[in-house]
Amino acid sequence: MTWAHHDTARGLDDLRAAVLGVLDLRPQPAGVPSWMLLSEATVAGGPSSGGGFDDSDQAASSEDSEADRARLIALVELARGGDSEAFGQLYDHYQGSVYRFVYYRTRSQTLAEDLTSETFLRALRNMSGFRWQGKDFGAWLMTIARNLCTDHFKAGRTRLEQTTEDMGAHDDATEGPENAVMAGLTNEVLLDGLRQLSDEQRDCLIMRFLQGLSIAETAEVLGRSEGAIKQLQLRGVRNLAKLVPAGWRDE
Repeated sequence: MTWAHHDTARGLDDLRAAVLGVLDLRPQPAGVPSWMLLSEATVAGGPSSGGGFDDSDQAASSEDSEADRARLIALVELARGGDSEAFGQLYDHYQGSVYRFVYYRTRSQTLAEDLTSETFLRALRNMSGFRWQGKDFGAWLMTIARNLCTDHFKAGRTRLEQTTEDMGAHDDATEGPENAVMAGLTNEVLLDGLRQLSDEQRDCLIMRFLQGLSIAETAEVLGRSEGAIKQLQLRGVRNLAKLVPAGWRDE
């Protein structure tokens, strides 16, 4: 998986397909995408590894190529030592992924921009304290972003605002699936349902579907085992299906 690039429109299509599968409105495809893994929901995961201060041997990256992994690990090491140019390159690489998570968590473009900026400011201030612990740097950034979102709404500074104006800029509309049922279950319905889920279920589905994070990466951000993430994803998809308007459930 590459943190910097993910097709959000495809992610919404995948989430729609998962929900419709739960509703039994369409047959499951022969090759089930890796993001579903519903049949593996009871597989147990292992505990997180511990960390230490001399942790260069625990550096990790989930990038697809060895060259990209080595480059990002090197940038993190430089940034930990105070190299601002290296941190700038990390910002360029991870900003899109962090922004997408915050946007789908808040559904406000302005708020997403603010919280994304705050995420990187906090990361910059705390780079010297970053510890690998066998985890991807992107997962650390996502944890900061998630905590900022939680703190923001807990403080009651704003309500979840649903503006079609904001949505229009981020739906990444495609030509649309040929299946009429798929087309009818709109992105707006899915996103309205997401905001009604518990925080953990919503964050899990956003990371897995809209960001394309792996189960392992999602587990790192949420601080759960991989088995727990599979269960969380399954419950989230099922609960999202229950929130689909009655007309779709009765089709």
